[in-house]
Amino acid sequence: MSINGLMKLNIMDILQNAEPLLRTFWYIAAPVTVIFIIQTILTFIGGDSMDGVEADFEGDLSDGDAPFQLFSLRNLINFLLGFGWAGIAFYNLIPNKTLLILTAVISGVLFVAIFFMIVRVFLRLAEDNSFKMEKALHKTAEVYLTIPANRMGKGKILISVGGSLRELDAMTDEKEPIHSQSTVKIVKIENNNILIVEKI
Repeated sequence: MSINGLMKLNIMDILQNAEPLLRTFWYIAAPVTVIFIIQTILTFIGGDSMDGVEADFEGDLSDGDAPFQLFSLRNLINFLLGFGWAGIAFYNLIPNKTLLILTAVISGVLFVAIFFMIVRVFLRLAEDNSFKMEKALHKTAEVYLTIPANRMGKGKILISVGGSLRELDAMTDEKEPIHSQSTVKIVKIENNNILIVEKI
């Protein structure tokens, strides 16, 4: 008999002789690990066929902008991965079976939470941080350089967009100039680069 055959036979003997709960943990952990590895490979090569984002139930552990659901195939796999391997790892350390199962469940939930955090980090890294003028529309800003009245010239405003402070050109339709340190609201964008503001 080949080495592979002996290994398979040995593993099957171990599983058959194991207690039912330990055998259950192995039966969950082994196939789920294979699926998890396939998912990971597909993720890195750009595949999304196993993402499970088309779930019927929606949930969110973050701020509502993540493009995935709590109840998805991927998160089920993550949960079962943590559940199965935690059950195996702690089987001889926790004699109380109820406590062991509870520990495995908590580990599964932690695996899902860790996955959410990792995905959020990757989403932030992949985020387009280039500034778009449209992001400034309807926001308030502080006048940095006086804005002449009746669009007779450009002034400068300081505005916080996406967590960064920007200095942008601005004009106004108001009859009086808007002086430095005044608060204004961006009401219009012209030529994709000139902000039209009004004093608040």
